[in-house]
Amino acid sequence: MHRRTFLTTVGVGLATTGVVVPPAHSSATNRARAVRARTLDELRRAIAAAGPGDEIVLANGTYAVPDGRTIAIQGKRGTADAPITVRAESIGGVTLTGSRGFVFGDSSYVTVSGFDLRQRTTFEVPTSCHHVRISRNDFQLADVEGLHWLMIRGDHATVERNHFHGRSTLGVFLGVEGPRSDTMARGVRISRNHFSDHTFAGDNGGEPIRLGLSGRSLSDAGAIVEYNLFERVDGDPEAISVKSSGNTIRYNTIRDSLGGIVLRHGNRSRVEGNHLLAGSNGIRIYGNDHMIVNNYLERIGGSGVVLGSGNVQDHKPEDSPESRRGNDAPDRVTIALNTILSCGTAISGESQRTLPPRECTIADNLLVGDAGRVLVSMPYLQGISWSGNLCWGAAADGNIPGGFSRKDPQLTTGSDGVRRLSSGSPAINAASRTYANVTRDVDGHPRTGRADVGADEYSPSAPLNRPLTPADVGPR
Repeated sequence: MHRRTFLTTVGVGLATTGVVVPPAHSSATNRARAVRARTLDELRRAIAAAGPGDEIVLANGTYAVPDGRTIAIQGKRGTADAPITVRAESIGGVTLTGSRGFVFGDSSYVTVSGFDLRQRTTFEVPTSCHHVRISRNDFQLADVEGLHWLMIRGDHATVERNHFHGRSTLGVFLGVEGPRSDTMARGVRISRNHFSDHTFAGDNGGEPIRLGLSGRSLSDAGAIVEYNLFERVDGDPEAISVKSSGNTIRYNTIRDSLGGIVLRHGNRSRVEGNHLLAGSNGIRIYGNDHMIVNNYLERIGGSGVVLGSGNVQDHKPEDSPESRRGNDAPDRVTIALNTILSCGTAISGESQRTLPPRECTIADNLLVGDAGRVLVSMPYLQGISWSGNLCWGAAADGNIPGGFSRKDPQLTTGSDGVRRLSSGSPAINAASRTYANVTRDVDGHPRTGRADVGADEYSPSAPLNRPLTPADVGPR
C-alpha cells in the first residue's frame, strides 16, 4: 500500500491542506501526521491528540503563554522509531514568553525543538518521563536569582544543540538530578550545546552544567557530556561540575572562562579529549577510580590539573548528608597522556585538607611551562606513582620526585592554534606504560603501538577533532 502523511491545521476540525512524504518510521498500522498549529490553543489540542511518529509544527511568531495555561505534554508516548516531535516552524522562529511554557509528565520519546525560550520558570523533564529530547532551542530564561534554567530528572534524556546564554545571577544553566534525594537520572546525553556569557560574581552556584549533588554522588548516572562549547562562563569555578558517578566528559572545549572541569563528588568518571584554553581553572579531581586522559590544556591561569586532597576518606551509602558534602581524597586516579602548556602550574595538589591522594598515577604527560612558573607543585607525594612524563620550558620542575625527563618536545602550531608533536619529537613512542583502554588521541587519531607522550599521537593526517567554535554547536 502506498502510504502518505497528511499535513493538517488544527482548528474546530482537522482540515487537510497538503500532502508530505511520510517519516521513515511510519507504518501501515501507525500513520504519522504532520500537524500545523497557528495558535497556542491549536498547539495544545494537537499535542493532546498526538501519537507515535506525529510532528506538530507551531507557526513562527511570538507567543505569550498565560499563567496557569501551560503547554502540557502529558501522557504522550512515542517510540524509539517513531517519536512525537513538537517543533517551531523554523529554528528560532518561535519565541515563547510568559511564566512557564512546556510542562512534561508521564511521557516518553518526545522531542521539543527549535524554540526561543524566555520563560520565568525552570524547564523541567521530571522523573516520570524518559527518552525526552530537548534539541536546537535557545535558552535565555529570566535572569532571576536561584532560577535553574533546564533541569533533567528523567532517564535517557538527550540535550543537544541548544544555546544557553546571558545571565548574571545565581543558578545553573543545566542541571541533572533524579528521583528521591540520593539517586541520579540514568543515561543522560548532553551534546553539541553552546554555553556562553554567565557573569554571576559569586564564588559558587553558577555552573553551566551540574551533574548531580553531594547527596547523589554515589549514584551511577552514566551521563555522557560531549562536544559542548563553553565561552565566557564566569559564574562558577566549575564549568562542568560532576557530583555523581560513572560519567564520561569528552571532547568539550572551554575557552576564556573562569570555570573548568571538576570531579567534585563521585567515582569512576572519565575525562578525555577536552580542550581547555585561556581560562582560569583546569581539571580538578576528588573521589576514586577516575581516568583523566588525552586532555589539552593551554594558558590556564591557575593549575592545569589539580589532584585534590580530602577531609573524607571514601563516601559511603550510610554517610550523613553533612559528610557527603566533604571532599573525598582521590584514590586510584590515573592522570595520563595529557598535554599541559603555559599554565600557572602544570600539575598541583592541595594542602588545605589533611587526607592525601592514595595509589594514584601521573604518567606520560607532556608538561611545558614559561619562565617564572613551576611545572609540579604537589604537597602530598607518597600516594602517587610518577613515570614517563616529559618536561620542557623555562619553568622550574618543582617537586616532581622523578619519573620524568627533560627534552624539547619539538611542537608545531596548527592552523587551529593547537601545538602538536612534529615528526622528530622525542615524545613519539615514549610512553612508559601501555593503555589498552585509550585507543585514540585528542585529535581522534588512533593510538598505535606504544603511545606517544601527551595528548597528541603524532600523525601527518588532519585532526578529526579540533577545539570547537560557535559554528560547530548550538541550534544552527
